Amino acid sequence: MDFRTVVKPLEHHSGLIAHDTGIFMLGSCFTDNIGRRLTDALFPVCANPFGTLYNPASIHRIVERIVSGTPFTEADIFTHGRMNHSFLCHSSLSSVDAAGMLRNLNSRLEHSRRCLLEANTLIITLGTSWIYRLVSTGEVVANCHKLPAAVFHRELLTVDDVERLLNDTLRMVKDINRDITTILTVSPIRHLADGAHGNTISKATLQLGVDRVVNSNDNTIYYPAYEIVNDDLRDYRFYASDLCHPSDTAVDYIYANFSESFFSPATKQIARMAEKYTRRLHHRPLTDDEDARAEFLKATDRMRTDLINQYPVLKNSITDITI
Repeated sequence: MDFRTVVKPLEHHSGLIAHDTGIFMLGSCFTDNIGRRLTDALFPVCANPFGTLYNPASIHRIVERIVSGTPFTEADIFTHGRMNHSFLCHSSLSSVDAAGMLRNLNSRLEHSRRCLLEANTLIITLGTSWIYRLVSTGEVVANCHKLPAAVFHRELLTVDDVERLLNDTLRMVKDINRDITTILTVSPIRHLADGAHGNTISKATLQLGVDRVVNSNDNTIYYPAYEIVNDDLRDYRFYASDLCHPSDTAVDYIYANFSESFFSPATKQIARMAEKYTRRLHHRPLTDDEDARAEFLKATDRMRTDLINQYPVLKNSITDITI
């Protein structure tokens, strides 16, 4: 007798993601979670270069900027609460230094365009159908940056809106990278600020829009992260203490399913070895003994050299050791 519904890994996509193919990721904080695990496995991944983006309209706007390569200028930032912000980006990129913020944004823009041009896979994770527009201009914002609610008009996208925005996003990407494969997914994170019913309507709108896009575009795949949490795990013990975000255990479970769906056996082996190395990089020796620290650094460097010699494909992803 079965007491849970297991969401099995996807079939027919093994080998899509490998260490010699670039991955470009945009979307909700679920993108950050999976992106961090891919980075720890030393995949060439660029995840949320402009911070967390929650809705299809904000993702469309930043892809439009990346594809066009139009530089950020003073017109793209504003000051609030002694900080400089951009409505195109998450608040994690805000800064007290306007000139430094513009340099950072344009550096990220250049890097993002190069990564998107070279990527084999685009992964977009949608979090919500709710958007906020500036009352003064109608501009969709990626983040409200704690401005007063009266500054914005809150709006729920329709299924047609989601379909249109995603189709145009994919069209723009394919204008500069025609062979890219897109993985679309809906974040399992619960947006309870919208209310339980509002969150359900929002997620359903995304699901319907995404389904239309997958069915009408070649090289476009739906990955069931939402279903894994809600139908397979289906228990509050797999959520963090806020009861909105999946716990680390849940994300690890999704990542394991993701790996089975898109990694070849050889890629999984390389990823396991790479993760051992990055876990060591995150380790801090629990001693002030200089000889012990020096030996730890030597052993880590030997591990790095052995890893590159055994798997040359990892060379560009391994960074200098900082302990």
